[in-house]
Amino acid sequence: MPNVSLDDIETTTKAALENAGARTDIASQVAHAVRIAESNGNKICGLYYLDSYCTQLQTGRVMGDVDPEVHIDRPGAVRVDGKMGFAQSAFAAGLPAALESATANGICGFAIEHTHTCTSLGYFTEQFAKAGMLAIGATNATPRVAPPGGSSAVLGTNPIAMAVPDGNGGVAFQFDFSTSAVALGKITMANAAGEQIPLGWAVDADGNPTTDPKAALEGSLVSSGGYKGFGIGLMVEILASALTGTNRSVDVPPLKAPEGPPHDLGQFYIVIDPAAYSDAGFYDHLAQLAASIADQPGTRLPGQNRREAESVEVEDHIWQAVQQLTE
Repeated sequence: MPNVSLDDIETTTKAALENAGARTDIASQVAHAVRIAESNGNKICGLYYLDSYCTQLQTGRVMGDVDPEVHIDRPGAVRVDGKMGFAQSAFAAGLPAALESATANGICGFAIEHTHTCTSLGYFTEQFAKAGMLAIGATNATPRVAPPGGSSAVLGTNPIAMAVPDGNGGVAFQFDFSTSAVALGKITMANAAGEQIPLGWAVDADGNPTTDPKAALEGSLVSSGGYKGFGIGLMVEILASALTGTNRSVDVPPLKAPEGPPHDLGQFYIVIDPAAYSDAGFYDHLAQLAASIADQPGTRLPGQNRREAESVEVEDHIWQAVQQLTE
């Protein structure tokens, strides 16, 4: 596998998106998100999605030249209408207003409405943490998760993310995970590779546990932690769809299909300024918490000490396909 620099990944991704019809500034925002995903080893949200982005730009499933509209209806409520464009550009348009609102009010509800899938939710919460805010984010997706005991999917993988500032312009810790037992991409990748999946990830169309990724894709994923995970998935669903006025999971069309209606997805962020509450005591408390974990050998806070690599390995066929998208 070739070792490709992150600079090359970002530059090539931007060129591919522009070639497919994305405006330069929007292509830059999406390309940067792809770079960060690849740097973090998050292959599912990196170059793996680029062909879909480009195809859907060409078919009109995602708009690559729209200007999101920012609305501030109340002091602590910021909404962005993404106009069926990329979530990255909608988030960027509303970020300054959300930071200002959280600083002024101590807390802000930040809704991103009517966009394409945001892929990596942690990419966004991390930006808040680097700006000194604690952020919790939620989004939904195509229905893939059945309720415990059921066999028909009613929820998406419905990820939730949280990022905590370290007080020095960095991230103390963060996590970003689906509320299903596993992200859908891991099953699609196993299916493509002809590999089995572990029991406990999914059920087939009849509701029976399966190790066959094809049967899993025809069936449903299960929630992480059973009823508990399903409850968290429901919470995410309310935040991501009901509060943003966008699609419920059961109404979301297949995300990577070349044609069809726009995704019309939403994300919702709760943005908190620690200075409005415990102030400096927040960071003292955080340091004590981190120490209680670090004192145990082999442990760490989730996402702690993450560093961007200069280059990553990319599968030959994926890198060749990415380069072809620029032609």
